Amino acid sequence: MAEAAFGRPSLAPMSRYRFALRPRWILSHLFVLVMLVAMIAAGFWQLDRLQQRRDRNAEIVARSERPAADVRDLGADAGYASTDAAARFEFRRATATGTYLADDEVLAGQPSRGGDPGSWVLTPLRLDDGTIVAVNRGWIPNGGRYDSVPDQYRAPSGEVTVSGLVRRSEARGLIGRTDPAEGTLEVLARLDVVRLDQQVDGDLLPFYLQLQEQVPAVGDDDPVPMEPPELGEGPHLSYAIQWFTFSTLTVVVYALILRKKAADLERGDDLAVSGPPEPDPIPAP
Repeated sequence: MAEAAFGRPSLAPMSRYRFALRPRWILSHLFVLVMLVAMIAAGFWQLDRLQQRRDRNAEIVARSERPAADVRDLGADAGYASTDAAARFEFRRATATGTYLADDEVLAGQPSRGGDPGSWVLTPLRLDDGTIVAVNRGWIPNGGRYDSVPDQYRAPSGEVTVSGLVRRSEARGLIGRTDPAEGTLEVLARLDVVRLDQQVDGDLLPFYLQLQEQVPAVGDDDPVPMEPPELGEGPHLSYAIQWFTFSTLTVVVYALILRKKAADLERGDDLAVSGPPEPDPIPAP
């Protein structure tokens, strides 16, 4: 064995870490490994979410940049077969000219605006050939006071021309309020064209139109039109960087813990080699 400075024996580099093969340390290694795998997986999951968001944004831009079309002429008839089929039309710019069915309009959802609770106003619009399309005319403040569309926000009479974005009908997910299956409702849990269709005389198109412009123009007392879809990338990139940073720090910190433990044990071994200090002699009586 090589002699260290001052004549004390030096442990071989690998033998310093023999303690790491003890069962409780093996469990510690496995725990750290599982945490590393989980953090790295979370980082890549955030990157995947970021790519999904970018793909969605690109699709929204591509569709919204296409020329506006009549709501009846967005594509092949197959796209009008169901709400799922109509997904191919979402975010297309569309126009419609007709008369609002004010007696059939409903409040929908519970959106907030600037922290204030409210509701969407969803109004059927009958076109000249009898086709009906639901129009989300916009947001009104509603802290629970209204159980139907207030008079000041009712749809105007007479012919109007509206333009906006095609949006998919909303459906209940795993959680959320459920609307009664029967009866005529004046408040819907969400922008659900399928449920609205049950209580309107005539068949609705399988999507709704998100109002952006209207002729005659929208007045100050009308619902506030929904804002265009958010095209930001969200916090996914920063979250991914955080997860990868956490995983890197875990490796570094754990390595330092092992190194410190090895150094502590080595100091203990040195003490064992050199032996405890000699006690002071006891003076004779």
